[in-house]
Amino acid sequence: MTASPIVLWGRLNSHNVKKVAWALVEMDLPFVRHDIGGPFGYTAEYLAMNPNRLVPTIEDGGLVLWESNAILRYLADAHAPAFRSDDPAVRAAGDKWMDWQFQFADAQREAFLGCVRQGKDGGDPGVAASAAKAAAMMTLLDVELARRPWLSGDRFGIADVPMGVYAHTYFSLPVERPALPHLAAWYAKLKARPGYSGQVMIPLT
Repeated sequence: MTASPIVLWGRLNSHNVKKVAWALVEMDLPFVRHDIGGPFGYTAEYLAMNPNRLVPTIEDGGLVLWESNAILRYLADAHAPAFRSDDPAVRAAGDKWMDWQFQFADAQREAFLGCVRQGKDGGDPGVAASAAKAAAMMTLLDVELARRPWLSGDRFGIADVPMGVYAHTYFSLPVERPALPHLAAWYAKLKARPGYSGQVMIPLT
């Protein structure tokens, strides 16, 4: 375990910050989080660490690291190897779904912004189109979860974290969703995980 708390920079209503905060709880790693980004703005100190004007960023000892999925991989490799398979093939299969999450985020973005930020619902054409794209992609995830219990393989790991965060948003938006039993069962297991309720299942803003 890390000798001093990891510093996590980022507002918790960011999907990408939720990933890291949840993973830190799962890994039982001490951390402190500072709100930054969005309504909190960016300080010169933060931009010196991460000039992209994005969150999250972590500090772990002398290491400064940004990009949420890179952070997840680092945390597992450096502090919690049980959360990442030793088998290169299993690890690569999980990495695939971690990277696929960014395509899903693009598909769901208009539904999220419309419902959460603009007060729309599934009856709005733009929201409905985005929700349909997201549902089509979740159908692919449902097929994968029919083959194995976790995106990380036979046990929970970091490959489940990115889409685990987006799954909560997917199931929370007021839109139509197809019945996807394997996805629903996986989401139910996530909700029982340490830190998921406190770091992920917070009001969408």
